[in-house]
Amino acid sequence: MNRSRPLVRIAWCRRRVACVSRRCISSQQTQPTNAPSENQSLPPDWEDDAPSLSDFAQLPEGFGKNQLMQTNEEFKRSLRGILKKFPPITYAFAYGSGVFPQSAATASRTSLSPHPNPPEAILKWQKGGGKMIDFIFTPRFSQHFHSLNLREHRDHYSILGSLGSGVISRVQDRYGAGVYFNPYITVNGTMIKYGVVNYETLLRDLTEWDTLYLAGRLHKPVKILTEEPNIRVANQRNLLSAVRCSLLLLPTTFTEKELYSTITGLSYQGDPRMQYGSENPKKISNIVNNQLRHFRYLYHDLITSLPNTRYIDDSATHKSGWMEDDNLDLKLEQDMDPERRGNIVRRLPKKFRERVYFQYRHKFGISGRDYNEMLEASKDEDAKGGLKKQVGGVFDRRIAGEKDLPQMVTKAINQTVKWPSTIQSAKAILTAGPERSWRYLQEKRAKGREK
Repeated sequence: MNRSRPLVRIAWCRRRVACVSRRCISSQQTQPTNAPSENQSLPPDWEDDAPSLSDFAQLPEGFGKNQLMQTNEEFKRSLRGILKKFPPITYAFAYGSGVFPQSAATASRTSLSPHPNPPEAILKWQKGGGKMIDFIFTPRFSQHFHSLNLREHRDHYSILGSLGSGVISRVQDRYGAGVYFNPYITVNGTMIKYGVVNYETLLRDLTEWDTLYLAGRLHKPVKILTEEPNIRVANQRNLLSAVRCSLLLLPTTFTEKELYSTITGLSYQGDPRMQYGSENPKKISNIVNNQLRHFRYLYHDLITSLPNTRYIDDSATHKSGWMEDDNLDLKLEQDMDPERRGNIVRRLPKKFRERVYFQYRHKFGISGRDYNEMLEASKDEDAKGGLKKQVGGVFDRRIAGEKDLPQMVTKAINQTVKWPSTIQSAKAILTAGPERSWRYLQEKRAKGREK
């Protein structure tokens, strides 16, 4: 039993009271209706706690609400109606161009609609229903999910389904990024693709970035359909990590679109689909340009919570309706002081930070013993299992002062993404079957030829 959990919950409750008190004071001031109040969902030092939560009441009020992208109610009900056809799911989201259009042309191809008989809400949302809808399902235990799902939907699976849920789960967990995809499945008259991932696998990738496969999908706007409080906290860390990592790749001044494009591009670095023409070469710009207001809603509070980053014209963010103005591309600047940037390096996700450290171990010629001692000192966890306050040390500040830091971070991203993504793509032949995987590859290649 973890004896530190009650203390952690008390800390969260105290911060919640403090947060509510601040809101009561600030509520007397006039706030622009379209702009979120500054840092309203980020209590002080929240990153330095490791709560084990059983329900959302244990979170500070409003925490993580930036993750909840708005769609119309009818479309949301249609997506949730699809979830009801599956065994119990702890956390689920829909993503991709079938949920949030990535270009003006995306929704106009009514003749290419894959949906045989979709609900009216999906047709209206997609303006003709031209895109397969992608889902990620996160059960507590995926083998149990597959066992139940095989009974109800054996036709969703390839020949692997004949070998049982144990084999399916082993293929899912041991190869690639820990996701098992079933594409070209019709549910409620709607063509979908769904990936199944274990709860612990998702939680680990969000907090440590061991593959960036799932964490990267959640860097972009998605429609969360079923929630879990611990994942909400982990994803808030994931989003803030995406901002911090992108700052290490950007110059002193940059625009909103440059920041969001850098964030979007993190998980595409090293992805074989981007390298070998299996994706639209303009995919990143299409996502950002057509979802700018969603990116603002997702990241604005996080950006303003960082002490080293600010909007150059901050007054623009206090004007009513600024988040919906696609013609705006506000400029930001960051403090390049090595001490501040050293704190950014120190707060990168654990697995990913170790890859950055390893790059500089070779550059600086650090011995194995000294390097291991440094890794031990830089552990996120304290002796009681809680999280230590993450402040950049001498090594972090030294890294932050190096001119090749953007190149080293890029190399670490490639190392994180390339192998899991490559294996994940290759195992589709087993999980989806040759026919469906070939169809999917051909459609991806067609996207790669788009201009």
